[in-house]
Amino acid sequence: MNYFITGASGFIGKRLVKKLLERDGSVVYFLVRTMEADSIAQLRSYWNADENRTIPVMGDLTQPLLGISKADTRKLNKKITHFFHLAAVYDLKADAETQQRANVDGTRNTVQFAESIGSKHFHLFSSIASAGLFEGLFREDMFEEAENLDHPYFRTKHDSEGIVRRECKLPWRIYRPAIVVGDSRTGEMDKIDGPYYFFKLIQKMRKLLPSWVPAVGIEGGRINVVPVDFVVAAVDHIAHLRNEDGKCFHLTDPSPMRVGDLLNTISRAAHAPEMAFRINAALFGFIPRHMRKALMALTPVRRIRHAIMKDLGLPDDILTFVNYPTRFDCRETTRALKGSDIAVPPLDTYAWRLWDYWERHLDPDLSIDRTLKGQVGGKVVLITGASSGIGKATAWKMAEAGATVLTIARDKEQLEATQREFEAAGHSLGIYIGDITEYAQVDALVAQILDEHGGVDILINNAGRSIRRAIENSFDRFHDFERTMQLNYFGALRLTMGLLPRMMEKKRGHVINISSIGVLTNAPRFSAYVASKAAMDSWTRCAASEFADRGIEFTTINMPLVRTPMIAPTKLYDHVPTLSPEDAAGLIADAVVHKRVRIATRLGIFGQVLHATMPRVAQIVMNTSFRMFPDSHAAKEKKGGLGLPEMPSADQIAFSQIMRGIHF
Repeated sequence: MNYFITGASGFIGKRLVKKLLERDGSVVYFLVRTMEADSIAQLRSYWNADENRTIPVMGDLTQPLLGISKADTRKLNKKITHFFHLAAVYDLKADAETQQRANVDGTRNTVQFAESIGSKHFHLFSSIASAGLFEGLFREDMFEEAENLDHPYFRTKHDSEGIVRRECKLPWRIYRPAIVVGDSRTGEMDKIDGPYYFFKLIQKMRKLLPSWVPAVGIEGGRINVVPVDFVVAAVDHIAHLRNEDGKCFHLTDPSPMRVGDLLNTISRAAHAPEMAFRINAALFGFIPRHMRKALMALTPVRRIRHAIMKDLGLPDDILTFVNYPTRFDCRETTRALKGSDIAVPPLDTYAWRLWDYWERHLDPDLSIDRTLKGQVGGKVVLITGASSGIGKATAWKMAEAGATVLTIARDKEQLEATQREFEAAGHSLGIYIGDITEYAQVDALVAQILDEHGGVDILINNAGRSIRRAIENSFDRFHDFERTMQLNYFGALRLTMGLLPRMMEKKRGHVINISSIGVLTNAPRFSAYVASKAAMDSWTRCAASEFADRGIEFTTINMPLVRTPMIAPTKLYDHVPTLSPEDAAGLIADAVVHKRVRIATRLGIFGQVLHATMPRVAQIVMNTSFRMFPDSHAAKEKKGGLGLPEMPSADQIAFSQIMRGIHF
């Protein structure tokens, strides 16, 4: 049996060809544009078929009679039993002109060619989009009843189906697949479409929160999805049945899920938080369409919406389809498939395969140079306090990645020793000796750096001072608050503001501030330290808003407890879970690469949410840690207290394991 297929290289098309070739004696002719001739060998390899069974026909969908030569047309005359038309633009984001040319004009050209060679049957791959946004149940025998076809994809799919119904003189059959997702057996998919648009959001949620934390999400209409292997098997079966011409078949799930249930199914497969609380998108339906359109025309609203959608990896108009109003009857398809064992598998049986394939092959981040070398190679990176601890580990990473690394620190001997250590390893470290709590020194250092390097591409405000002392032991130590504020806030701010003007001139730059998990959890006993870091956090949020359109990025890292010289005086920390400086440097490298607004641990985010939603509970939790871990000997010696034991108790160890990374 001979077949002709347009769109044979597409996601569904190449699988349909493979299925048809399983039939004895089948030969497939397929339309190929001249520019795609190099892909023929690859397609044959996928089909595991030679040139005798897979025969390319050069042409173009947008040309009359497909632009196929007269010689090839004569060879195909009266030879084709089944003509399948799959070639089309399946993309909600494609412009209207492209969709009109491919979906409508292309279908008319295909019908005319199929008639000219005397094909016995014509099969059109349409879509459930041809129903538009129909309110209610859309049956397989319905067509003219379609409504709300404003979107060019809906309109062109409807019009292309109308061409077959009204103009095709051959016996025809029409197939309307639902939203097609990957193969239920392998998860394989070729592009991000339909529910895949939400995968990045689910991935972000997984990184932010543990899977057991209930999340807030959306609810909407029923979204009908089917795996590609079901579509191919169903079409292959129905196309070869007798007495089915002139009919339309809905290749849909008879029991579709609502948006919220579908996203939760994917979330479970991704081990991400599920949406326990859902806001129904239908609630926004009471706003008249003209008012919504006018609101979206406002520049601030438009920019905010675009930024949010871009950050979430969603197309701008995706929310239009969340509250999908159409349900699809598939009685004809069910009847035709009866006894064939071909059916739509439940999504929860293969969702994990879809997720796994997306994360390994389709995640947009995979196509971006996310290497540290790609982000900092040849750039100037200034790290304050890089003579030890987090700063030193970060400087190593940046130097290894090819950056020009500079640092500012007070201890000349230690700084020069660090420089020699870098040189011995074949790396360069530019050192500037100075105290950033002294404004005159900061201004002089900024002028020197600008003169010698022309500015800084990435500034990492790492130098800091921490004081672990309860407020009740600080009544006569007001200078504790002054000196932490002077270094952690005013010093870092003076340096940042000195370097920002040159970043503005270059229209690029990245400022990374090392903050603390204590800012999110309101850690007791660290009031001086947390207050100084919170001040810098607040300034950074304001600055990020002002410079959002200047090409300058700001990142705050709410760092958990790190084993550095800064925490060495507190011997208890030798026995509680902490990050190594190298681990902390990894978080900073992540900030450089991904330019996130904030980086924090799950526990830190949970603490912030707990303080925002149940402040009394959060206070009890933190007060428990406050009483469980008293001040150190140094902090209490003037009060005559017993101080903090060097070896923790069993309760302290258990609590520190649960509250990993929290400052006690």
